[in-house]
Amino acid sequence: MLKADKSLGIIFFPAFDWAISPTHPEREERLLYTQDQLREEGIFDIEGIDEYKPSVASVEDVERVHFCFPDVPSVATRSHMVSAGGAIRAAELVMSGEKERAFAMVRPPGHHAMKVVHGSRGFCNINIEAVMLEHIRARHGRKRVAIVDTDCHHGDGTQDVYWHDPDTLFISMHQDGRTLYPGSGFPEELGGPWARGRNLNIPLPPGTSDEGFLAVMQRVVMPILEDFGADLVINSAGQDNHFSDPITNMNLSAQGYARMNEMLAPDIAVLEGGYAIQGALPYVNLGLCLAMSGMDYSGVREPDFTPDSVHQEKRITEYIDRLCDVMPELYFNPPAFDGSEKAREGVISAGWFVRHKDIYYDVDNISEAQTEMVRECPDCRGTVRVETRSTNNPLCLGVEVPANACDACRDEGYRILEEAQLKGGFRYIQFINRRDDEVVRHGF
Repeated sequence: MLKADKSLGIIFFPAFDWAISPTHPEREERLLYTQDQLREEGIFDIEGIDEYKPSVASVEDVERVHFCFPDVPSVATRSHMVSAGGAIRAAELVMSGEKERAFAMVRPPGHHAMKVVHGSRGFCNINIEAVMLEHIRARHGRKRVAIVDTDCHHGDGTQDVYWHDPDTLFISMHQDGRTLYPGSGFPEELGGPWARGRNLNIPLPPGTSDEGFLAVMQRVVMPILEDFGADLVINSAGQDNHFSDPITNMNLSAQGYARMNEMLAPDIAVLEGGYAIQGALPYVNLGLCLAMSGMDYSGVREPDFTPDSVHQEKRITEYIDRLCDVMPELYFNPPAFDGSEKAREGVISAGWFVRHKDIYYDVDNISEAQTEMVRECPDCRGTVRVETRSTNNPLCLGVEVPANACDACRDEGYRILEEAQLKGGFRYIQFINRRDDEVVRHGF
């Protein structure tokens, strides 16, 4: 009998009762073909590889990450909670030592869901990786964690959630935002003033193939991960960089995905995008499972693969070569934060970092205007205050006291809450005190 070099837990959740529409690329067949492929290939006959059922995330799990307006049940269905619960189950398999690695093959995805949620954007309602990670930290203590997002689309939601967190390194490798949704993810997006360089975006030109991705992994991602010294590495494992994906323009193969995963050696992988339902996902997922378990994946091949499928033009190779020369410097020596009034990334004003954001929810056709404020504090991450309104909700307030809050920031959080309750003006208030596990929800 074959035995996995690294024990692996696989969590499936196809979400039979949730789809944007019956023919939308984000539908249950995304995982059903993969499930059949893995069983036909005998992956579960390998000693050390086992299948598990997902858990269900709680409202409290989601509120460690998000301000959901008007509340969590209004923006997340049961399927979203099970998808996040599948990621949590993967984390618990690893954290308990039951498995060395785990792969949550779940849907709906989550990496476009930002700190504030009014609806769905980029097929995402809640950020399942972030919900999983904050569950880990709540149960197992403070961890330094690296999230490497290999989805073709920039993980703008994960970037937003961890913009101010120096303990979370977020690296996104994606098709250049000038050519693809969500139009963000550029190198100058480096994180908040107290987490500079902890956010690293690597925008790649359309047509990038195995050659380009593996060069970025070897020359940029791996040296940075080695320096960061994460307690856990998470792969936000989007698969829409595949050459056959119907909504993107890249040329990565199943072999390329498996090789990247072998180099990355993630503790946990969580499925994100990928919409070539029959021609790519079953083979990419098979390759990822074999790579994560330390087994030979050289025989994995898509039925329509040809050498031309992964051809990379010389100009793209030269562009990526130049990119690899400059990207590490943004992590090792990030430019100082420009907190002036003219700064595009936000300003420092009266002891608070302030930035204004206009966000569009493409799936639900919602427009949001938001002002985010983070208290400047030498002792902790600082209390967060967010004022937000959208075409779905009038003015709302979110206040978060971080898990490592000092007494001054905790007191400031309560002061903001009491003032808002006294003066009014907000339709909904969500107060999350992560230090003392207290949540206050208020609707007027």
